[in-house]
Amino acid sequence: MADQPTASERFLQGILPENPVYRQLLGLCPTLAVTNGMKPAITMAVSVAFVLVCANVVISLIRNLLKPHLRIVIFTLTIATFVTIADRVLAAYLYQMSKTLGPYIPLIIVNCIIICRCEVCASKQSPFIAASDALGQAIGFGLALSSIAAVREILGTGGLFGIQLLPAAWPDWVIMVLPPGAFITLGLLLGFVNWLGMRKSGGSI
Repeated sequence: MADQPTASERFLQGILPENPVYRQLLGLCPTLAVTNGMKPAITMAVSVAFVLVCANVVISLIRNLLKPHLRIVIFTLTIATFVTIADRVLAAYLYQMSKTLGPYIPLIIVNCIIICRCEVCASKQSPFIAASDALGQAIGFGLALSSIAAVREILGTGGLFGIQLLPAAWPDWVIMVLPPGAFITLGLLLGFVNWLGMRKSGGSI
């Protein structure tokens, strides 16, 4: 266990070096589906963070009891429990947002980011390190969703959170809040992050 990353290393790696969207290309379905505005993107990021942290901590606490052939089942049941809590809380207190996000909150159950972190970290390390790992990955996921949503909302509507940022003469690019805008924005930001990474490492572009 001595070669396992520490809590601070796990936390920092999840934000950018191992960012789930820009570096690992995980969780792309909700990334493309809910980033047509900042509000749904932030709501999804907070929901995933809640499930990810809770699931990682619980799996870490019971890691010594896990049987190899049952671990995926246990991961799924644990994640489903916290997804149900998040889904019901949204339906109770943010009903319109719950309707806007539709099936994407229940689909967190099969979010590969959360299952990946349970397998890679929580099932092997202590609850504190598992929580640090989950927080880092959640922040990285939230930053990715927010950056994509900001670009799409500003170019698509001329504003952010309902506040007009671009001149009134700006011709709203409706395509940016539609599915093609999600692919275009993700592709451009992904290329930019890769370019920055190659430049930092001194590789050829």
